[in-house]
Parts: sequence; structure tokens; C-alpha cells
Amino acid sequence: MATIHLVEGPVGAGKSTFVAELRSLHTAAGFILDAWFVRLYSPDRPAANLMEWYAARKARCLDQIWVTASEVLDTGRDVVLELGLVERASRENFYAKVREAGYGLAVYLLDAPREVRRDRVRQRNREKGATFSMDVPDAFFELASDHWEPMGQTECELYDVQVISWNPGSASD
Repeated sequence: MATIHLVEGPVGAGKSTFVAELRSLHTAAGFILDAWFVRLYSPDRPAANLMEWYAARKARCLDQIWVTASEVLDTGRDVVLELGLVERASRENFYAKVREAGYGLAVYLLDAPREVRRDRVRQRNREKGATFSMDVPDAFFELASDHWEPMGQTECELYDVQVISWNPGSASD
């Protein structure tokens, strides 16, 4: 059975770097929300009403990623997804969708202390290396960090979440 490898965690936890490792390990296609979002929508980013604008486009990206990932999964190949499911309800909806579709699911949670994540994001902003997709100002980092709803014990047990202490030694997401 083809498996979805879902990587979640707060901004700067090392998700994009870990996605690359999983893709290599499982010879799997990877779908990273930020990469899709930046390519499709960043040129049209408004100066005002940013959150409303972002939410609508995030939903469309997630829908298209699901369709495309499903096509890959239906060929028997695994996929690695980093979808920015920061709210518990969003993750629960995703888990239900996976169950309904009949795919395997492996969930990975990456985290690090906020100050470590902030430093990683600042480094990534400066270096613009392999995991860079967009500049993340400090104010956006704080907003995104505050918005992250940690996975609780029940979620971790129900979905056999693998908690990864990730320290790639470089700027990451």
C-alpha cells in the first residue's frame, strides 16, 4: 500500500530538510505547501488583507496537492507531504481524508525551541539556501509560531506520530 509521509511542526523546526531526507529514503515525490504557494501566488501578494488572501489560496493549494499526490499514490508510490496543517482541526480533517482514501499514513512531528527556530529562520533568510522559499520576517515568524497548535498525546497515540528531534546544523523550515 502506498504511504503518505506527513511532516508537520512549527516554522523553523527543520521540516523541509527532513522532507528531503524522507524523499530520498523512500524514493518518493515530495509536495511542500510553501514551495507551491510561493510559485503560484507570491507575485500577486496584496499589501492589505493578507490573512484572508492567504487562507483562500492555501486551501486551493492544499486541494491541488491532494489531487496530485493521490495520482502518485494510486500508482503505488509513496509521497512526502509538508502541508502546514498548524491547527488540530486541519490535521484531523486530513487524517479522515487519508482514511477514506485508503492510503497508508506515517506522521512525523518536528519541533525545536522557539529561539532555535527563530535563529534558523533568520539564517535561512540570509543564506537563501536549498530550503528557502520565501523571506520570513520576525513578525511573521512570531505570528506563525503563536498559531501552531501542538500535537497532543491523544493525536500522537492515535496516529503513531514519530517525534523527531531534528538538528540539521543549517537553516531550515
